[in-house]
Amino acid sequence: MSGLLTTLAEQAGTYSLIEVIAVLLATAYLLLAIRENIWCWLCAGISTAIYVYLFINAKLYMESALNAYYFVMAIYGWSLWSSRRADSERMPVVVWRAKWHAVAIAVILMISAVSGYLMQHFTDAVYPYVDSLTTWGAIWATFLVARKVLENWWYWLAVDFVSIFLFWSNHLELTAMLFAAYVIMIPFGLISWTRSWRAQSA
Repeated sequence: MSGLLTTLAEQAGTYSLIEVIAVLLATAYLLLAIRENIWCWLCAGISTAIYVYLFINAKLYMESALNAYYFVMAIYGWSLWSSRRADSERMPVVVWRAKWHAVAIAVILMISAVSGYLMQHFTDAVYPYVDSLTTWGAIWATFLVARKVLENWWYWLAVDFVSIFLFWSNHLELTAMLFAAYVIMIPFGLISWTRSWRAQSA
């Protein structure tokens, strides 16, 4: 533990301002998303635009492409959540059938295997299969957030946990710590959205 703290202290002065801003906005995104606050999408849009640049520099090309997708989804999420506010009610939380998730997971695994193979043989990407798996999993999970599907939190738990290793090993320590914080905050999001879903059902 002391070794980890020493490493973080030594690296604290090397973090770029742009990465700090991206991390702060990404944290704000999750906190606002937990509260079902539409302003989460504005924070997401700005932070993901920054991460497109950061991940290209880190040669995590799938992660960079993922953040470009996040940027588009931030616009989509804002549009979708705001369109349901005309009657002063928030867009409801929904639950999808287990078989839909089973199909989604199978498709994610297959696509990840293909894109991982292609990146391994045709690019200089690091950890191509892990990068692909977290990317495709996050693409699906982000769509579920925009649609306010309760199960999105379970996908994020798996994706974020693996992402900690991916980012730390590529010298994006601050981002790795962000995802560690995400893993801690995700249960709160699951509990909050579950309460909303139950209240709506009642």
